[in-house]
Amino acid sequence: MDPGFVERHWSDLPNLARLRDRGSFSRLETTTPPQSPSAWSTFITGLDPAQHGVFDFVERDPVTQRTYLSMAGTIPPRFHFPIGPYDLPLSRSRVVSLRKGKAFWQTLEEHGIPATMIRMPVNYPPVASGEALAGMGVPDLQGTEGTFSYYTDDPGDPPRSVSGGEIYRANVVEGRAALRIEGPPNSLRRDRRATTADLLVDVDPAQPFARLTIGDSVAIVREGQWSEWMPVEFPLIPHLVSAHGIVRVFAKQLHPRFEVYVSPVNVDPASPDLPISQPAHQSRDIAARIGRFYTLGIPEDTSAMRQGVFDLPQFLAQTRLVLDDERRLLNDSLDRFSEGLLFFYFSSVDQNSHMLWGQHDDDLLKVYRAVDSAIGEVVRRRPSAELMVMSDHGFTSFDRAVDLNHWLQQEGLLRTNAYALGLNALYVRGGGAEHRALIARIRAGLLALRDPANGRAPIETVVETQVTGPNADHAPDLIVGYAPGYRVSWQTANGGAGEVTFSDNTDAWIADHCINATDVPGVLFTTRKIHPVNPRIKDLPVSLLALFGIAPNPGMEGHSVYR
Repeated sequence: MDPGFVERHWSDLPNLARLRDRGSFSRLETTTPPQSPSAWSTFITGLDPAQHGVFDFVERDPVTQRTYLSMAGTIPPRFHFPIGPYDLPLSRSRVVSLRKGKAFWQTLEEHGIPATMIRMPVNYPPVASGEALAGMGVPDLQGTEGTFSYYTDDPGDPPRSVSGGEIYRANVVEGRAALRIEGPPNSLRRDRRATTADLLVDVDPAQPFARLTIGDSVAIVREGQWSEWMPVEFPLIPHLVSAHGIVRVFAKQLHPRFEVYVSPVNVDPASPDLPISQPAHQSRDIAARIGRFYTLGIPEDTSAMRQGVFDLPQFLAQTRLVLDDERRLLNDSLDRFSEGLLFFYFSSVDQNSHMLWGQHDDDLLKVYRAVDSAIGEVVRRRPSAELMVMSDHGFTSFDRAVDLNHWLQQEGLLRTNAYALGLNALYVRGGGAEHRALIARIRAGLLALRDPANGRAPIETVVETQVTGPNADHAPDLIVGYAPGYRVSWQTANGGAGEVTFSDNTDAWIADHCINATDVPGVLFTTRKIHPVNPRIKDLPVSLLALFGIAPNPGMEGHSVYR
C-alpha cells in the first residue's frame, strides 16, 4: 500500500480516513533493500537484513554458486531403503526457515498472550508458536513459486516453457480433451520423475459449456468462467501413497478454439502435504469451516498476464478470487478472535499494483477500496480493539530496465570480479585491499552512470552491506538503490546479461518497489497517537510488544511508536 496513492484518494477510502482522524497516519520507513522478504523478516524479528539474513528473493551459495529462494529450504532424509524403482525414505523431509531471529509473537506466547498470524509473509514453515497460516514463501506442489498450465489447440501457439508457466498442445477428439496436470517430482522414486494427474474436459458441441472431471471431482463451467476448487491426487506409489493438491480451472475459450488455464497446484489445506499451518491441523480446521482456499504464497497469477495467457479483465477476475478467499479467511479469523493479537495479511494490493500502477489506476483503486472495506469490517466487529494497518513498502512505476551485468561486462568485471543476481544485490569476489578498491570502483561507476535516453541518473544509492557473523558468507556486497522509474532488468535478476545496459520496460509488469528505499515508504495507521517522528518498520514489533507491556527481544534496535 502506497502512502501517496492513499493521499490522492482519501474520499474513496473512508475507513482509512476515519482511522487517520481517530489516531495516526504516517509514512513508514522500509528496509534496504525494500523487498518483501527482507522487510517482512524485519517486521517479524525487529532485526535488520544483516542480522536476519534475508536480502533478496533469490540468493546464492557462495561455494557452489547455486541459486535458491531465500525464505525456506528442504532438508532431505538421510537414510533410504531401496525397493525396485523406489527409494523409500526412513524419515520425513524437513522444511526449514532460512530467516534468523526470534519472532515477536513467540515472545507474546512466552508471556501468556495468544497470537494468531494469518498468511504472515516469510513465515514458512510457520514458527511453532500460537496459531498460524503461512503466507508468502509457500510453494506450489511442484516446489515453485507458482507454475500455471495452459492448454490450447491453436497451432500457432506451440508447446513451450515460459516464465511462470507451461504451454501445452491440447488434442480435442469428439469434444473431449484429456489434459495432463504435472504434480510434484516423485520423491519416492530414484529417478524422481514428475507425478501427473488427468483432467478430462468434455465440451458441449452446441453450447458454451464444459464438464471438468478430475478423479471423483466434477464441475460444470461456462466459457469465460472459473471452476471452484477441485482436489487432485498425484500417485507416488499407486493405490498406496499420493500427494494432495487443489486447482482452479478457467475455461478461457471452448468454441471454436480450445483454451483452458489450470492454476498452479496449490497445497490442499484440507489435506496438506507441506507444513503450511501451526499447529498442523489448523489449515484443515479452517478448510472445514470455510471451504478450500488459495495456499500459494503469492496467489495472484501475474505470470499468466505477463505471458499473454490472461488479458487485463481475466487477470482482474483471478485476483478477485484471491481477494474473496482473503475476505473469507478474515471473517473466519474475526469469528474466532477473542483476545491477544491477530495479524492478517492482504496480498491483493501489492500484486495488483505491479500490473496496474499508473496505467489502470481506476482498477487499482477498486482493490484499495476492497481492503478499506475490510478494515471497516474489522472496526465494526472489534470497535474497542487497538488496530494497526501497515504495509512493508510503497510503489512506483517501472519504465526503464538497467542490466547491471551488461554494465559490469562492459567494464571488464563480470564473473571474474563481480556479478549481480536478484533485484538489488551485487556480489564482489575476493578479499583484502583489492576487494575494497573494487567495491569503491563499482560504487563510483554506478553512481556516475547516466541513461543515454534522457540523461537521468538511474541509480541513487549504492550501499555497502559490510555484514559480519553468520550471514556474511551469503550476503551481497552492495545493495543497489534505483531511482523511481528504473529497476534492474529481468536478465540481471536471474543472473544473466543482455545486450544493452538500458532498455524500455515493455513487460506487463509495469510497477515495482525494488529501488532506493527512501522513495517507496510504506504506510502506518494506528488507533493511538504515535510519536511525532518518522516510524520505521523495525519499530513495529517493538511497538506491538509494548502494547502488552513486554520489553523488546534481545537484538531489537527499534523503538515503540506509541507515547
